Amino acid sequence: MFHARQENWAKAAHLLNLNGLDASVQAQVGADLARKLFTVISRKAVIDWDKVVDRPDAMQTSGSSSDPMIGQPRKSLLLWTLEVQGHPASIRLDRVQALDGEPVWVMSRRTVGDIPALYAAYGPTPLERLLPAPLKQQAGFGFMWWEVIGLPVLLGLALTCAILVWRILGRARDRAESPLVQRAVAASRGPAATAVATGVALFSGVNLLVFSGQISTILTPFAWLGLLASGLWLVVNVADVVLDSLTLFDETDLTQRQQMHMRSMATRVAAARRAFTVAIVLIGGGVFLSQTNLFQNLGLTLLGTAGALTLVLGFAARRVLGNIMASLQIALNQSARIGDRIVYKDYLCHVERINFTYVQLKDWDGTRLVVPVEEFVSTPFENWTMKDPEMLRIIKIKCAHDADVDRLRAGFDEIVAGLDPEELGDLSKVNVRVAGQDVFGKEVWFALPCSDPNTSWDVACLAREEILALGARIERDEAGEVFPTAAPAEAA
Repeated sequence: MFHARQENWAKAAHLLNLNGLDASVQAQVGADLARKLFTVISRKAVIDWDKVVDRPDAMQTSGSSSDPMIGQPRKSLLLWTLEVQGHPASIRLDRVQALDGEPVWVMSRRTVGDIPALYAAYGPTPLERLLPAPLKQQAGFGFMWWEVIGLPVLLGLALTCAILVWRILGRARDRAESPLVQRAVAASRGPAATAVATGVALFSGVNLLVFSGQISTILTPFAWLGLLASGLWLVVNVADVVLDSLTLFDETDLTQRQQMHMRSMATRVAAARRAFTVAIVLIGGGVFLSQTNLFQNLGLTLLGTAGALTLVLGFAARRVLGNIMASLQIALNQSARIGDRIVYKDYLCHVERINFTYVQLKDWDGTRLVVPVEEFVSTPFENWTMKDPEMLRIIKIKCAHDADVDRLRAGFDEIVAGLDPEELGDLSKVNVRVAGQDVFGKEVWFALPCSDPNTSWDVACLAREEILALGARIERDEAGEVFPTAAPAEAA
């Protein structure tokens, strides 16, 4: 590398293993190969030369005791790996025995044999050859001036293409007449824009202008990651559109008692979506990580920071992962289905959505309550529709000590008879009981059987209103005390 920077190609050629060439052409061909190898290394490799052990035998004397290479002389050192025509090509140093002296380190014979193919793949492109000479000069830090100018231009071009695709698909969605087509186009906008942006960056960085190793080592893996992520994103969105078109849960009131089967199905579909999404992410991540040629050159850096990175990511994502597993737990054990009427922390609501990280509850007054899934499953709640939809609502009324319970019982039977029979359950369970008493009076419980827990609260409110009106009529017409009288301070 030193001789190449001085353009002393004859001396640089002496550091190549040219045994595969005829001795008569080694001087001429060796200089050309040295120039091409220097170009490839300068443009596509980010070699930390300080990592190369400064010993004749390259023996590593420090490190972990579990490293099998500690204390062992080395005969070959891998510096970098590039891909040529779908196959890995390594840039490697070999320790060879000189004819008239000690062993020496030279670029391996296999690396020398791959130089023409490497230069054809990573050498100057036709577009780069057309650039003015000043743009090909070094700007510092191993970058040429055309890279300093071209990288922002490339990123701007990728972003412009993504915005253009986003707007085109947005107009196509607005002009579509079919709701299914509208949802499908809307679902593809994000993945398509991402794929176009990363595709433009990848194509331009490989075919139009070959950036140096400091840039391509980061740009290429991220571009492939963007393409893979856009594909997985599209698959997940298409699955959501297909499931929505088949189920149509949003157009059905799942809170009705006739929709018990639909509530279970909606919850299972939501669980299938989450499981499918998790599977897609895991498969996509596995496919991406399995492409080791994208990361093997950064292996030392990744391994060196893997422990700290794992701790940081694990600590940051522990709640998210916990919520995802909890949402799958809800879907599997059916403890709360979409559309179920529940009482959560004194909120009377029904389950509207079960998402990855939160449960969306709709309160009786129409407001939404968003609860983290992990907190939801760890907090006790009442599920009024978990098993039997019928339930017994208890209306508790404080009455005076001498209130006529038989008169209240007869009046309550009349009240029940005037309610909607479709909203009532087994009428044999209608009863009135004195459940307790204190210094202010006795507590009378009115048991009201309801057939639908989703409407039972409204029915109980109507019945309570009628009971209070009944007590007022008894006090007015029959001159009997029904409700206790107490000063506010005493009641408090």
